[in-house]
Amino acid sequence: MLSFVIRRTFYAIPALIAVSFISFMVIALPPGDFVDRLAQERAALGDTMTATEIQSLRAAYGLDRPVLTQYWTWISGIVLRGDFGYSFSWNLPVSEVIWPRIGLTVVLSVASLLFIWVVAIPIGIYSAVRRYSVGDYVFTFIGFLGLAIPNFLLALAVMYVAFTVFGQHVGGLFSPQYVEAPWSWGKVMDLFAHLWLPMIVLGTAGTANVIRVIRANLIDEVRKPYVTAARAKGMVETRLLLKYPVRHALNPFVSSQNDIFVDIISGGTIVAIVMGLQTTGPLLLDALRTQDMNMAASFILMLSVLVVLGTLLSDLVLGWLDPRIRYQQG
Repeated sequence: MLSFVIRRTFYAIPALIAVSFISFMVIALPPGDFVDRLAQERAALGDTMTATEIQSLRAAYGLDRPVLTQYWTWISGIVLRGDFGYSFSWNLPVSEVIWPRIGLTVVLSVASLLFIWVVAIPIGIYSAVRRYSVGDYVFTFIGFLGLAIPNFLLALAVMYVAFTVFGQHVGGLFSPQYVEAPWSWGKVMDLFAHLWLPMIVLGTAGTANVIRVIRANLIDEVRKPYVTAARAKGMVETRLLLKYPVRHALNPFVSSQNDIFVDIISGGTIVAIVMGLQTTGPLLLDALRTQDMNMAASFILMLSVLVVLGTLLSDLVLGWLDPRIRYQQG
């Protein structure tokens, strides 16, 4: 197992280098740069920048150098010093901007993931065991509704209900008095008080999808001969289901979780914008829009790293869940 992990990690290094290079070049492809966009925004406000000012800013940001030189400066800083560069939009180091956002996004995404697992797995098992029952039809109908309703529309509906019925402040992960306040016990409790709204919104579509996947796979598993044989030996039905068919039915579900860390970073961008969440999705979108190269490229590199980690963890969990899977040297 250790050799498998080492081998997969070694193979990931050239892939990450290639992704970082391509993403940096793609971000640099559109005509103009951050300084040009800044000049356009100031001109729209009636404040025209001179050519000297534009050239000075471009030199200060390092945008007057070739793109390959800019890439090498950025990637070498990450590898040698853990420095992700400087954000043009925020006038701060990239690491000071992204890490607080990533922390909040991780909390929200883990909460949404736990919501999906706690709700979807028992319902999927029930629907498979009691298929074509009234409960199965009800859960299937609710599942189709969850897949059909866009998350941003559900977010608007949930925000309206929370404000009108419960009188809760909506928009963001904190109340206004805690947005800029330092961390304290009160701020933590305020975060959890606001967390349930986006958790339900982000978890609804995932719950509906997981229910369908587990139900379909479990229906197929319970018909196999090994289940009939175990039942004929007198094994208790609940223990039989959880020990064999449920574990096997979870294989496709686990294998699809290799993008879980990507979801943690993206954080449901459209939902985050609608609900005013202080997560990474809107930050990445703004970096791409303003051509903040260091910020955008750092996010994309993180997404690539997390895809590799998610795939590796998914493979390891599959090996633990299903003893038939073995990792061999090859």
